[in-house]
Amino acid sequence: MTAVKQSTGPRGSKQLIGVDWGTTSFRAYLMDERGRVLDRREAADGILSVEDFDACFENHCGLWVDSYPRAPILLSGMIGSRQGWVEVPYCPCPAGAEEIAARLTRHATSRGRQIAFVPGLSWRSTSGADDVMRGEETQIIGVSGAGRQVMVLPGSHSKWVEVVDGRILRFATFLTGEFFAAMSKHTILGRLMTGDAHDARAFEAGIAASAEAGGLLHHLFRVRTGGLFSRWPAESLSSLLSGIAIGHEIRGARDFFGGAERVLVVGGATLAARYAEALAVLGLSTETGPPDAAARGLARLAERMTS
Repeated sequence: MTAVKQSTGPRGSKQLIGVDWGTTSFRAYLMDERGRVLDRREAADGILSVEDFDACFENHCGLWVDSYPRAPILLSGMIGSRQGWVEVPYCPCPAGAEEIAARLTRHATSRGRQIAFVPGLSWRSTSGADDVMRGEETQIIGVSGAGRQVMVLPGSHSKWVEVVDGRILRFATFLTGEFFAAMSKHTILGRLMTGDAHDARAFEAGIAASAEAGGLLHHLFRVRTGGLFSRWPAESLSSLLSGIAIGHEIRGARDFFGGAERVLVVGGATLAARYAEALAVLGLSTETGPPDAAARGLARLAERMTS
C-alpha cells in the first residue's frame, strides 16, 4: 500500500477524488480540475476482501477529504455492484459521459462525506442477450475521442467495445481471463505446466490453432497432448493455452466488431502487451491506451456532476 502524501496542487485549483474499486484491488486518485493525478493510493483491498467499505474508504481517503472538504468524490467499479457498498442500477447503452453522470447515485458515509457511485453500463443485443460492465465504462470515457473507436479492455472478463464520438454504442464480454485461470489451475491441462513465463512461439501457435476446425473444446486438448508428446516444454504450455483462449476471443470479437482499422488496447501493461501481440499475429493494428485511464474518466464525469 502506498503512503498518503499531503498535496495542495496548483494554487487556486479545484481538487477531486476518484476511486476505482474493483473485485481484487483499490485505487484512489487525488486530482486537480484538469484530471492530473496529484497523489494516489493503491491497495489489495478489493470488494471481496473488505467487510466495512465505509471504514476502508476512510482509511485510504479520509486525509484527502479533510484537506479538501469541497472536492467531489466519485467511486467506480464493482464497489457499486450487489456485492459492493451500494448497488447502483446500470445505465443502458448507448451512453456517454453525459448519460452516465446523470445516473450517479449519491450516498453519505458514516462521517457525512458526500460521495457518488458511477452506475456501470448494460447492453442488450438484437438476440435479447444481456451484457454488463462496471468500472470499464470509466476507463472508456477516459480514453474516448472523436470518430469511431474499437477498444478491448483485457482482464478476467475482457470487454470489446464500439465507441462513436465518445458514446459507447455496444459491447461484448469474454470470460477469457477467468477461463484461463480455471483451466490452468483446476483441470488436467495444468498438470503438465511449469511456471507462467511467456513463450512467444507457443503463444502464436495457440492463436493459429484457434483458427482450425473443431472449435475451442477440441483445441484445448492439444495443450495436454503437446506436453504428453513433448511437442512443447512444460514451461511453454501456459503460453499455448493463453494463445488458444485469446485467439478465440479475438476471432469472436472480429465477427462482432468487423471493419475496425485499429484496436485501442486499454489495461495493465502486461496484458495490454499480450493482446497487442495477439492482434498483430491476426493482422490487426493496435495502439495502447494511456495509463490511469480510470482517473481520466472519473475526472471527465466529475466535470458533468450537478451539485
